[in-house]
Amino acid sequence: MRLLRDWLYGIPAYLWSGWGAIASLCLFLALWEWGAQLYGALILPGPQQAFSTLAELLSSGAAWPELWATARRSLAGFALSVAAGSTLGLVAGLSMTTAMVSRPIVTLLVGMPPIAWLVLALLWFGAGDATPVFTVFVACFPVIFAGALQGTRTLDRQLKDVARAYRLPLGMTLFDVYLPHVLSYLFPSWITALGMSWKIAVMAELLATADGVGAALAVTRSHLDTAASLAWVVAVLGLLLAVEYLLLEPIKREVERWREATS
Repeated sequence: MRLLRDWLYGIPAYLWSGWGAIASLCLFLALWEWGAQLYGALILPGPQQAFSTLAELLSSGAAWPELWATARRSLAGFALSVAAGSTLGLVAGLSMTTAMVSRPIVTLLVGMPPIAWLVLALLWFGAGDATPVFTVFVACFPVIFAGALQGTRTLDRQLKDVARAYRLPLGMTLFDVYLPHVLSYLFPSWITALGMSWKIAVMAELLATADGVGAALAVTRSHLDTAASLAWVVAVLGLLLAVEYLLLEPIKREVERWREATS
């Protein structure tokens, strides 16, 4: 309860501190507008036309089911990869042997193109929710696993010796000694995986489902409707930024507040 209250109180200060991110977004919009004027509305519609098309899709109600389908699939795969990757990476990092054995496997999984996983998922699960969820999970898992593994292996040896000397219980050792340090590695991997999850979900929907933003993009491509395509892209990016900067980043700042107290 206290964590939730501190998080809510910290949102205004956090938003105010995000002026740099807002400035970079404004710069991106300016470059987009410049490109639209250079190439014309047929090739690259400007941000005003894209946002106007998105507003029409939202007001008509046509966008919400597609956005919900994509959000459900990407967040389901992301949640599964966070749970499995964080837990297994932390456990693997406790043992040198397990870490050495798992590193080549993680390298293979990272090197596997998501489109290859998508083709296999289509053969295994067919068209439906399972294909994009599995593709997101298997593509994000090694990124999070590697973050948890690296965080566990780089913990200060003196802290390990102190925990061992005082014979701390396993739960206290994991949550009070390892977890604060591992989180500094986990959060960047979570944020990277979150961005991947949306991209991969849209890609999977393009080939495997009849609904979602990916399927909507396939329709706009067939109609040569560039403005609608950009509107869907803007919608997905908006949801991604909202989840990252309104949920993950405030939690990260709250969890890592102990660093400011000890610095």
